[in-house]
Amino acid sequence: MKRNRFVFIWRAALVCLVITGLSFAAGCSSGKSDAPDMDAASEETADMSMAEATEAAAAGQTAMGEGGHFDPKGKQPSTFTAEHQKKQREMLPFDDTRDFEESKKGFIAAPDYMQIKAEAGHIAWDMGSYQWLLDGEDFDSIHPSLQRQAIINMNYGLYEILKDKIYQVRGFDLANISFIKGDTGWIVFDPLTAKETAAAALKLVTEQLGEYPVVAVIYSHSHADHFGGVRGVVDEADVQSGKVKVIAPIGFMEHAVAENVYAGNAMNRRLFFQYGVLLPRSPFGHVDQAIGKNTAAGTLGLIPPNVIIKEDIEELTVDGVKMVFQNTPGTEAPAEMNTYFPEMKAFWAAENITGTIHNIYTLRGALVRDALEWSKQINKALYMFGQEAEVMFSAHSWPRWGNERIQEVMRTQRDTYANLNNGVLHLANQGVTINQIHNVYKVPESLEMQWAARSYHGSVEHNSRAVVNRYLGYWDANPTTLIPLSPEDSAPLYVEMMGGAEAIMVKGKALFDEGKYRHAQEILNKLVYAEPQNQKAKDLLADVFEQIGYQKESPSVRNSFLAAAYELRNGIPEGATPSTSGPDVVEAMSTELWLDFLAIRLDSSKAAGKAFTINLITPDNDEKFAVELSNATLTNIKGYEAEDPDLTITINREDLVQVMMGAVSFEDQITNGKAKLVGDKKPFDELKTMLVQFDLGFELMPGTGTKDLTKEKQPFEQPEPASTSGG
Repeated sequence: MKRNRFVFIWRAALVCLVITGLSFAAGCSSGKSDAPDMDAASEETADMSMAEATEAAAAGQTAMGEGGHFDPKGKQPSTFTAEHQKKQREMLPFDDTRDFEESKKGFIAAPDYMQIKAEAGHIAWDMGSYQWLLDGEDFDSIHPSLQRQAIINMNYGLYEILKDKIYQVRGFDLANISFIKGDTGWIVFDPLTAKETAAAALKLVTEQLGEYPVVAVIYSHSHADHFGGVRGVVDEADVQSGKVKVIAPIGFMEHAVAENVYAGNAMNRRLFFQYGVLLPRSPFGHVDQAIGKNTAAGTLGLIPPNVIIKEDIEELTVDGVKMVFQNTPGTEAPAEMNTYFPEMKAFWAAENITGTIHNIYTLRGALVRDALEWSKQINKALYMFGQEAEVMFSAHSWPRWGNERIQEVMRTQRDTYANLNNGVLHLANQGVTINQIHNVYKVPESLEMQWAARSYHGSVEHNSRAVVNRYLGYWDANPTTLIPLSPEDSAPLYVEMMGGAEAIMVKGKALFDEGKYRHAQEILNKLVYAEPQNQKAKDLLADVFEQIGYQKESPSVRNSFLAAAYELRNGIPEGATPSTSGPDVVEAMSTELWLDFLAIRLDSSKAAGKAFTINLITPDNDEKFAVELSNATLTNIKGYEAEDPDLTITINREDLVQVMMGAVSFEDQITNGKAKLVGDKKPFDELKTMLVQFDLGFELMPGTGTKDLTKEKQPFEQPEPASTSGG
């Protein structure tokens, strides 16, 4: 493989750091860390079992087996994949190296370690596990554009964005953490996912720039990688006293919690695919997450904001720093805001402008976003702030400097989201359906040749389908697809009509050998659903998925194919996945949301023929609920009490929270007198038996085997909501 041209650019900057005496790569070759609170990696993983290798991947270790592939069944890139990558290298504008220059600008220092240990004892973060990206090879198992992005995202350390005013730590988590110097201390923007990584970033800032207090924290939006590390930079008591301001957009608390509760277990399982959280870090596995290297696996917390930005445009001065906030609901998050610093001519783009096209539909699961509104909010920022801004920085990726460059990137991103919305609807209004649009809609060539319009985090394929889904729904208007058979029911019919498993395997292998991977997956997927224990069929489908994954530019799509291939070959893996949420998030849940999720957990078959009414009263916050079971359905209404309930439960909200977090059982609270029951206790006892605990280990691909991956919980304990890291 030839030397990679953009690695040379990156390495040139790296040499400069070494010359100045900064040890950027300390501990990389051995995987060990000299930092007192950092952990060391294990020995080389070449001889590990697959289960051990998978756990190593989650812990941040690189797993390399025979031939360089981590999986004994894994395949090298085919000649068709190699040719696809070659064409991409020839087609894309690799001569435009401005992103490399901008990503290194302002570098101050990196720590002498690359691993950060979680409080629980495992590795929360490990940049060293990706060092192979800097060896200068063009990997045919990685889309060249994605490899370029993955190399740029190797930036690690403290950077100066605006002299003596704005600093940023990058490469400590999926997101960036930014520090704005006020009159007396730091204003922190987006304190990462984990307490441990945020604390490490603050420590680096203190070591390099001096010790100053954190006087304010801004949450730009309601996704976990932008608030979860708050306890690593401030103390909650200082927030509650008003000494430290925590500022967030309107709707933040509602969406930070509610967006990931109702389908949380399914979202967490799908996270295995989108984020490839248990794929080893290798050219054949996890290489990047587009907007950052990976998600941190540390301690996630949440301190509620004490200042809410309510207006569309709102001005606030904190510690001498004047800020103009732009609320942008309906963009990357349901609650999100940009910020402009007029005295510095600096624009903070939150996660609305990140130098990559984002998810209109995120594959882990979320409500479909509004591409047109996203475009309009970028346009508003362009005309309000972009006409004079001299620096633009964001929650991911790297800054841009100079007004011309800033306007170029803003217009590129604005036009890409607008064209996605308008172009897809243009085709939909001519009869192109949701099952065709991803093969028909094309990004205009003028945008396709700009790096800031490349679909790293999102993909053109799944974003275009999302736009159709937003406006027209999932149905393509063909009655055949309105109430289709489940795949496990339809697949045997297809297999029979195609002449059986052997005939399909022969044709599938022929299509694979011809490089017609999407054709091959069409028939092999049917066979795997019809015969989920047919390992040869699963292995061949895995081979097909692997080649498709290698060819994909979007890490979300790549990871989904490669993770599915791994599970088809080896079953559902186990390992230390990123933290979903902590007790702070459960505590922040409203009682109504908790009751809503109890209703989702209810097994209707166990509730058949039963009926009761319970009044739930929480005196300390003056709330009351009427909860009814009828028609095998659990409902609740806030602010009402039933006139003649079967049971009334009175418990302070602060004591109910302990039940929700699993610190104590509801029975314990009854026994110790903190919960009072008046009436017939039978409905309470019956309800406990009707509630199902969802387990994370359900199959996504047939024949991969369910696993018990979820620790047993108390009946009324609230499972942790899903991770929203990355949006």
